[in-house]
Amino acid sequence: MSDATSSSPPTSTAVLVLGGGCFWCTEAVFKEVRGVLDVESGYSNGQATPPSYEAVCTGHTGCVEVVRLVYDPAQVSTRELLEVFFTIHDPTTLNRQGHDVGTQYRSGIYYTTPEQREVAEAMIREMSQDKLFDAPIVTEVLPLAHYWPAEDYHQDFFEKHPNQGYCLAVAAPKVAKFRRTFSRLSRA
Repeated sequence: MSDATSSSPPTSTAVLVLGGGCFWCTEAVFKEVRGVLDVESGYSNGQATPPSYEAVCTGHTGCVEVVRLVYDPAQVSTRELLEVFFTIHDPTTLNRQGHDVGTQYRSGIYYTTPEQREVAEAMIREMSQDKLFDAPIVTEVLPLAHYWPAEDYHQDFFEKHPNQGYCLAVAAPKVAKFRRTFSRLSRA
């Protein structure tokens, strides 16, 4: 039963899908962002049939590991979400993030509205002009296509397994970086 004094649900939500390497890490960060109502790990922009994790890992499905964000634009803007995104992963490495290598780890912004596309392209243009990175940005900006939720055991992985080796070495530092850099956007 809900409390009548609790805040009412948002009147509108938006969906944005991001590929920034391993979805465990990206999911862990975006679960902490104020205004993000749901984060789901999944696969997108590849084959038109539901892939398995094992198939995606081969690099032959064309799919990218992504997080699907449902957010309240009144609480967090697309630009703010993308500022977080560009801070927690390396948008200059083609088909890799750290030791994770393959097309499934490519950097991508998969938009669901023309406005999201405009924001993403403008940010990439600005960051490139300002030379914020030592190499060219290779993040693809494409309409969302063929999204599939990842298997249940991938959902909330960092939350369920904070002491797992990969989580300690890769996800935890990204969450810490988000907390340091974006305290204004943190749920905490």
